[in-house]
Amino acid sequence: MPQARLTAADREFFAALADVVFGNPFTPQRAQLILRLVPGASLGDLARDREALPRVVAPRLQKLEGQLLGDEERRLVEAALWYVCYHRAVPQIDALIERQAQQVGASLAVPFADDVIAELLHSGLPEERALRIFAFFFQLRRAFYFIERSLAGECESMRGLREALWNNVFTHDMRGYEVGLWNRMEDFSTLLLGETGTGKGSAAAAIGRSEFIPYVPGQRRFAANFTDTFIAINLSQFPETLIESELFGHRKGAFTGAIDHYQGVFERCSAHGALFLDEIGEVSMPVQIKLLQVLQERTLTPLGGHEKKRFSGRVIAATNRRLADLRRDGRFRDDFFYRLCSDVIEVPTLRQRIAESPGELQQLVRLVVARIIGTESSELVATVLEALETQLPRGYPWPGNVRELEQAVRRILLTGRYAADMAQAAPNDEAALVEKLHAGELTADELLGRYCALLYRRLGTYTEVAKRTGLDPRTSRKYVQSGS
Repeated sequence: MPQARLTAADREFFAALADVVFGNPFTPQRAQLILRLVPGASLGDLARDREALPRVVAPRLQKLEGQLLGDEERRLVEAALWYVCYHRAVPQIDALIERQAQQVGASLAVPFADDVIAELLHSGLPEERALRIFAFFFQLRRAFYFIERSLAGECESMRGLREALWNNVFTHDMRGYEVGLWNRMEDFSTLLLGETGTGKGSAAAAIGRSEFIPYVPGQRRFAANFTDTFIAINLSQFPETLIESELFGHRKGAFTGAIDHYQGVFERCSAHGALFLDEIGEVSMPVQIKLLQVLQERTLTPLGGHEKKRFSGRVIAATNRRLADLRRDGRFRDDFFYRLCSDVIEVPTLRQRIAESPGELQQLVRLVVARIIGTESSELVATVLEALETQLPRGYPWPGNVRELEQAVRRILLTGRYAADMAQAAPNDEAALVEKLHAGELTADELLGRYCALLYRRLGTYTEVAKRTGLDPRTSRKYVQSGS
């Protein structure tokens, strides 16, 4: 049979579609790429109708059925075949994720797997690759599920965070990931930076539960349960004498009190998962050295043992400390930092998010209320927002970030009140002012206003602010109010 040729229009369409298929769904450019492929649609249409693009792609593929394409053109069409197959399976994959998220232990059976794999085989894929692409479908949907749902917020910094997390899971171009990096991601460590309460744990969990998990056809299930493949440990919770045992495990008799063998978190971590080391800035130099060895050699030896154990998972670390200061003061090793920083992701503060989008606070309150009572309640949301508006100073910096907001909502629901912790707010407010200064984002009036407001929160009276700044009390009051 002679080889068929794609028309110029088809070549352009399938090439553009491949950029969508292999692109990051959280980039601002994605919607514009889809609009090029769905003439006459609007961004609102595409947000409401996720099937708009698959309905355009399917007829173009049907026209090519039975035609023999050359290698180059077959590769061009391959992404479209996967795209349509994936979207047909999305409802069943979503249902599987929802069921599996509620269960621990063995992974659930996948009754629809045979049909999806058969469709991939029919498109010309060899069996090994068809199985991998099916597992890739499952990973894609899990990543979207956890990144979108666990990291709420519509401001630009949160959109950027979701984009960064997706890249961390799949790299910036999924073509390269699918070809050769899907089983090499343990070589890429991640460092999450951000203040206490910003959601670094949620970001880490989104990565850890989105790792590639192979499909096992003989068992008709995936090789691991994603609810068990993410392990988190807060390193600041353990005294120096116990932290090595928690990390690397110990053998019976290794030290006084070691009455049995114990598996540390590295040994328990799945090859298809990730280990989250929270508060990495708190560990001592000897522990840093041992962690560095594990990351470099991918092996560990439990305390009191001799046999080397293999560690195959990914490592995600986080800290609320300024690592630049710790490194300068000799409290955090440079070689350890460089082994952790394959990717460094900043988790934004709540005050930054609110500054970017005032509606961010309302959205978060709505989500927290719904999580607490199990359903939406506009009345309770309005009650909480009114209390925050009337009882907190304007421009309150939320030093505890999202974690503080969650407790503020609970306290208001219980007592109707929430009093700001100004002793904690002042240091973060100062840091925010310094950030603005470094960025050159303040006018002279804004600078004086922010400084006076900071002094007022610290000193408590307009008179004291006037003494400190050399302004008269009336003027100091004006600047405090403008900077709050």
